[in-house]
Amino acid sequence: MEQGEREGVILKGIGGFYYVLCKEETIECRAGGRLRLTEEAPVAGDHAVIKVSNGRGMITELKPRKNHLARPPVANVDQLVILASQSPPKTDLFLLDQLSVLALWQGMTPIIALNKSDLDLNERLYGTYLKAGFSTLRLSAVTGEGVGELRALLSGKITVFAGNSGIGKSSLINRVDSRLSLTTGEISARIEKGKQTTRKVELYPLPDGGFVADTPGFSSFELEKTERIKKEMLEHYFPEIGSRFGKCRFSGCAHVEEPGCFIKELVRDEQIARSRYESYVRLYHRLGEHKDWMENREKE
Repeated sequence: MEQGEREGVILKGIGGFYYVLCKEETIECRAGGRLRLTEEAPVAGDHAVIKVSNGRGMITELKPRKNHLARPPVANVDQLVILASQSPPKTDLFLLDQLSVLALWQGMTPIIALNKSDLDLNERLYGTYLKAGFSTLRLSAVTGEGVGELRALLSGKITVFAGNSGIGKSSLINRVDSRLSLTTGEISARIEKGKQTTRKVELYPLPDGGFVADTPGFSSFELEKTERIKKEMLEHYFPEIGSRFGKCRFSGCAHVEEPGCFIKELVRDEQIARSRYESYVRLYHRLGEHKDWMENREKE
């Protein structure tokens, strides 16, 4: 093992040890004392500077992050692949829309991946999210439909897969890279819900460059991060609404109760999906409920 200072990407952390990929070599490291005393502990996706001495690695510095998710813990994410399906377990569209908002707010590119297309073509979801302006794919982990297109989108990027348990995240990642053998779950026939199989976050290097990360289901994802978005800014994280900024009768229109709202007209004319608009209104009210919390945070 080459001695001295090196740079790499943290693939995972387990029990105080971090596994850092430096070129083609993965080195087991501890975090330096200074890093252990800070709030920003190393996580998967961090770009780290390590010092190798006597065959042992020590993380001495973390490069600045462009974004960071606390649950699941991962940093420097380029893309969020949000899996959804109309087949069991059916996706809660409000949670899906929260994830797309979270991705845009964090500077990630959201990709809507409609899995299990061998069971249901997901026509309604496909039309909804394509019309909203998202990159939208039809996929099947069983037949391989759309996997080549997905694989091309992953090249050279750090990509996190997210979705409700049992939606097929691990199965799709296995399809993208046949070298991987991630554990896959079953669907409970009684309650039509998936059994969670992913317990931690780990980055997996891809043959064409880039990394993918499987994550726990929706319930473990840090959706509360959206509370830091001011409700007045929310429309800019719904592309089909933000792209029509300034076209309502009154300036500062919230698109909720105001008369002469151009956005509500588009919803009535089915140019904006009603499910998306309902998610916007629901999230707008939710963010408003946290006004005092946000104001107190800003004063600290």
